[in-house]
Formats: sequence, C-alpha cells, structure tokens
Amino acid sequence: MRGHGKHRRPKNTPLTRGLAAAGITGSAALALPLAGATSAGAVAPQGTHTVAVAVAVEKAATVKAVSKAGPAKYTVVRGDSLSKIARKYAVQGGWKKLYRDNQAAVGSNPSLIRPGLKLTVNAQATPAPRADRSAERTAVKRSSTQGAAAARPAAAVQAAAPKAATYANNLDGWIRESLDVMARNGIPGSYDGIYRNIMRESSGNPLAINNWDSNAAAGTPSKGLLQVIDPTFRAYHVAGTPFDPYDPVANITAACNYAADRYGSIDNVFGAY
Repeated sequence: MRGHGKHRRPKNTPLTRGLAAAGITGSAALALPLAGATSAGAVAPQGTHTVAVAVAVEKAATVKAVSKAGPAKYTVVRGDSLSKIARKYAVQGGWKKLYRDNQAAVGSNPSLIRPGLKLTVNAQATPAPRADRSAERTAVKRSSTQGAAAARPAAAVQAAAPKAATYANNLDGWIRESLDVMARNGIPGSYDGIYRNIMRESSGNPLAINNWDSNAAAGTPSKGLLQVIDPTFRAYHVAGTPFDPYDPVANITAACNYAADRYGSIDNVFGAY
C-alpha cells in the first residue's frame, strides 16, 4: 500500500490533493485527484484541503483480510461448491488446493460438500525445518563421495510417512471410511447415495436384520446397514474390511460393490435391490 505523498503548492497555482483510507481493515483505497475550482461542480472550502472520495473494493478487502489473518474457517451453505469458494477467496491453486487442504473433512468426492461442513480456507503449509548440513560437509571432506552419501541422515532422503486417516465411530465415519476403501478399489458411489439407501434399508442400525421377507424365508435374512444377505456379502466382500456382514464398513463396501456390478453405482439405487 502506497504511503501518503507530500503536498506541493506552486506560488500562483494552488493544488490540493487528499488521500482517504477505506473503512475496512486491510483493504485498499484509491487516491483520486480532484479537479480544480474551474471544473464543473467542483466545490472546495477556501483555505482547506479537499478530502478525496474513498473507493473500497469488497473482494480485494476480503482476500487481503483472509491473507493477513492467516487460515480462515468457512461454513458451507446450500449452493456452494469448492470452485465457487476458491474463487471467492482467491485460493492459490483453485479448488484442487482447497480440496487437498480439506480432504479429510470432504471425503473422496470433491463434488459433494454438505451445508454446515467446516472448511479451512488458504491453509498455509508448515515449512519443514532446514536440515543441518554441517555433519555432511565434514563427512565429504574426510571421506570419499560414496562414504559421504552413506553418512547422510536418513531424514534428508526419506519422505515423512503420511498420517493414517481417522474416522468417527458413527454413521458419518463409517460412510467416509467405506468411501476411502471404495476409492482404493475403484468402486463408484457417493456419500449421498450411500446415506440415502442406508436410511431406507436400516435407519442407520448396523445390527438390523430382516426376519420376515422372502430372503428370510429362504434362510438368508438381510443384515446390516444396507441389508445384505450372506451369499451376496461373501461374493462381493472387499479385502481389507472385516469378513462380518454386521461390520458397518464391510457391509457398506460389499453392498456398494454389488450395486456397482448390477446397477452401475449405489447412487442409481432408489428401492429394494
């Protein structure tokens, strides 16, 4: 932001200039030179400086405020999308950067964000500490190039292991964990599609069992969140999940695997399947 300039007054040509600051913290204000008294409509009190009109640009103010204050929290509202939020806050890297910063909260499908979801906007990566190279330089001086390479700290050549994702032990956490397993195995499906079918089939009860329909009469009652019969569970069980139809993650993942095979995706299921 430019500093205030000095006023100059030639002997016979008075000229007044003013700089007004916008009333928004961190926002930019434009200094507008005012025309002399000969201009149409120019009225200036004699013997005083004329104060310029302040022009505040709301978008620039918002972006500067977010940048100056560091990472900001944003609550998703109806009609939002990651690209829309990224444009609003001028996120460097666009929606992809915003998604990377909030992947744990958003889940595996960046096109689905729910109203009320809390996002971190313009998160700054924590800079890695600089490696102490003094020991390495000493090794290079005292030994061959091969010896110096062997003496390098392991931390300088190995990337830090990524933190394992954690999930809440509730319906939201079970769905999100299942979506991650499905993403690793190429199984399509969305949070909304899974949630909609769970609420219809079991109302969110992982121990639900149907003992009255034709499947039950045949000795294979439907079980779990998505009401999967044992033969279907065995055929479509996904490795890496417990071999238990009552396990929430295993039940969701197997059911979505079956739905993908028969209907293209759990998102395409709107009734008994």
